[in-house]
Amino acid sequence: MAEPTPRPAYPTALGASDLRTITLLGHDLAEDVMGSVGFGELAFWLATQRRPAPGETRVFEAVLAALADHGFTPTAIVTRLTYLSAPDSVQGALAAGLLGGGSRFLGVTEDTGRFLHDVLESLDGALPTDEAGWDEVALRTVRERRRTGAFVPGLGHHVHKEGDPRTPRLMRIAREEGVFGPHLSLFAAIGRVHPAVLNRTLPLNGAGVCGAALADLGLPLPLLRGFALLARTAGLIGQLAEELRRPVAQDVFLSVDLNNTPVPPDPYVPDPLARGRRED
Repeated sequence: MAEPTPRPAYPTALGASDLRTITLLGHDLAEDVMGSVGFGELAFWLATQRRPAPGETRVFEAVLAALADHGFTPTAIVTRLTYLSAPDSVQGALAAGLLGGGSRFLGVTEDTGRFLHDVLESLDGALPTDEAGWDEVALRTVRERRRTGAFVPGLGHHVHKEGDPRTPRLMRIAREEGVFGPHLSLFAAIGRVHPAVLNRTLPLNGAGVCGAALADLGLPLPLLRGFALLARTAGLIGQLAEELRRPVAQDVFLSVDLNNTPVPPDPYVPDPLARGRRED
């Protein structure tokens, strides 16, 4: 008699259901979570599978608030335009906006967190314990980035050229809650020392400080952009809600459509080196 084929197993500590109950993270969803756990706290809990302390929740939710909406950014515009084109697809409009979260918008949060973490991991010995020590690390870091022609993630903003108001506020909240860690310390030091290297003063932007704060909370670095997208989802829902009441997408579309200027074709010229390689 053949032995029975073993059933596959798919372990998870997240959601599970039976006939009468739903559990989430080992708790009864209806009785222990709903009405007792805020959405920000739950998002943190789901990502780490540990319940955050109140101070961690405050910083995390401050990050979500900082990244939720920043006006008519490309992500907001494409969400509105997609809804104009397909009003039967709210999910498509939201997805279109979220897909635009990349290296220039929203992705800076992850880029900055990873960058700071890489610098910290490269240090030998104990981490600095005062501003002078952090400034020394930051000075070496900025000089190396300039030598290689690379940008410093989180440094500079196209609008807030005299200072991003989100940055000092989030740093202050992190200090108040006792979670101002090495990533924020290094980021703050970069803000202090970079003018001496770059010969100009740039603001530490909000997306960057959010990445530093999330990294100090111990959240998984590969998910930092995901938290930025979580925040922006709320903002995009707001954009759609406003589009329903005060639509602008049609005007944006017609502005481009009625004001395009025909020009002669500009044929693409292949890189001569690439052409030579193809002929080999």
